[in-house]
Amino acid sequence: MNDPETSRLTATWRGLGYLLGSLSAAAVTLVALPVLPVPTMARAWASWHRGRAERLLRSPGSGLVRVGTWRFLGWLCTYIVTSLAFGLVVVVCAGNAVATAVTVPLWWALPAGTRAGGFAFGVPLSGWSTSLTLGTLQIIIFAALTYWLVPLLARLHARICVALLSPSVAERLARRVETLTETRAGAMNAHGAELRRIERDLHDGTQARLVAIAMRLGAARESLETDPEMVDRLLREAHEGTEEAMAELRAVIRTIYPPILADRGLAGALAALGTRSAIGTELDIGDLGTVPAAVEAVAYFTVAEALTNAVKHSRAARSTVRIARDGDRLSVEVTDDGIGGADETRGTGIAGIRHRVLALDGTVRMHSPAGGPTTIAVSLPCGS
Repeated sequence: MNDPETSRLTATWRGLGYLLGSLSAAAVTLVALPVLPVPTMARAWASWHRGRAERLLRSPGSGLVRVGTWRFLGWLCTYIVTSLAFGLVVVVCAGNAVATAVTVPLWWALPAGTRAGGFAFGVPLSGWSTSLTLGTLQIIIFAALTYWLVPLLARLHARICVALLSPSVAERLARRVETLTETRAGAMNAHGAELRRIERDLHDGTQARLVAIAMRLGAARESLETDPEMVDRLLREAHEGTEEAMAELRAVIRTIYPPILADRGLAGALAALGTRSAIGTELDIGDLGTVPAAVEAVAYFTVAEALTNAVKHSRAARSTVRIARDGDRLSVEVTDDGIGGADETRGTGIAGIRHRVLALDGTVRMHSPAGGPTTIAVSLPCGS
């Protein structure tokens, strides 16, 4: 368990850095005002500041800022005013504490005319007793003000920055509609491609075998009385063809909804995937509860595709699959120790994962730096 005092000291130290950085940035902003109205510069500048604020608040980042001109100018004015005001408070409190701590043991070295200026109390430093008592008291007062005020001011400043640069309810709704429109189009394309694949598999495989079986049975009926040996051979070939057709049908059905999910559930199906994987796979499966069938299927295909990519492209030796339920969200994370550098634009595997996940209003995050490791993290809604 973290010590509250240690956490407070850490918050004070982080707040000092944040507010002093904001004070410096406000000064830079005043100098850079002529170029900030340029949309690219304004967007990058606002995004950088919101990123600082989100890191201080330890809240998840939300990418580049997309705000209108007037909203940006409103944030800019507020940012400059609050940064200067809060930053000066920090300079006064922390600066006096530090300056007094340096002055107290060296009061005797100060010129006689400046000894009264070392303290806020305005009492001349005439000896060690005055220096130690009033100096120590001033250090305590300003250090206490710094200790209590800085974390509060830093968090207030960060919240103001995030609030002014975060999208409004209407903007979030508009983005959500835009995202759903794109994912619906992607899902429809993926669905159409899936139907065409199933039709091709049935036409080229199962249907061709069934036609061959029908022809053999027809030939056998015609040869029933004249050539019993041929009938026996044709029936045997028809029987073999029937078994092969059934196997192909099962394979097609398995790509639609793996029967193993119905037989063993998601945890059992993933355990089977890990066992069959060509690389060592470690499974970490939490208590999943009841998961909708559509979510189970997407989670299963995500893991299957990620493991396939790790074997075919990543040159990995080991992989780790973590799946957990947190309220109404199911998280799936697959990590491999391969060479990294995965690019979803150069293949259909990761793009297929993304289409399936987005169709269920989920999220996909991939991190694959050159040299590895590669991590694919998926979050899926699974509430009722």
